[in-house]
Amino acid sequence: MRKILILLTLCIGLAFGLNPQTASQEELMSIKGIGPVKAAAIVKYRKKHRIRNREDLMQVPGIGPEIADNVYKNVKVSEAKQKKRVAKKAGMDAKKHAQKAEKSKAKADKMKEKLSKDKEKLKKDKAALKAAKKSGDTKKAARLEKKVAEDEKRLEKDKARMKESRTKAKKSHAKATEKKKEAKARKKEAKKAAKSGKKSGSKQGKKGKKPSDKKKK
Repeated sequence: MRKILILLTLCIGLAFGLNPQTASQEELMSIKGIGPVKAAAIVKYRKKHRIRNREDLMQVPGIGPEIADNVYKNVKVSEAKQKKRVAKKAGMDAKKHAQKAEKSKAKADKMKEKLSKDKEKLKKDKAALKAAKKSGDTKKAARLEKKVAEDEKRLEKDKARMKESRTKAKKSHAKATEKKKEAKARKKEAKKAAKSGKKSGSKQGKKGKKPSDKKKK
């Protein structure tokens, strides 16, 4: 199954082009002249440096002009389209974490409600035990003492669960907030890249136009 997924990834990479800054090691190895060692070197290099163009890529040990050319011949997808896909993925991820945070909050609220009911039940049973002792009903008092002990045990367990569910809900909310901010930043980057791409395309279009021949007098 893993091999099939790798092959599919490589096929998609070849069809849409590879970005040396974001491509996986397997995808980089699909480029002529790049084996496991050079692919690993690129991955290691980009952890500390950004590969924005051919010159940046040639800073990686073992990558010369020929290999750099081979890489950039395969880059067919524009930066704008790539960032749009990243932004879409980040948005979906943020939505997923937001839903998870909502579920965690709902669970914590449910535990809070249960804890409140348990406290009320313990309070009533303690009052009944006090009344039974006062009236001298030893049999009823013994039964209620057992019940109160069970209530207190249940309450302690619920307190622990409540604390755990609150911690999870807090972490989940923090993660959802983080993912939301990330998605927003990615969306902003995608819009900026799209705008820059349009301007670049417009400039190229103007450069490509031939000046009209002047009318002979």
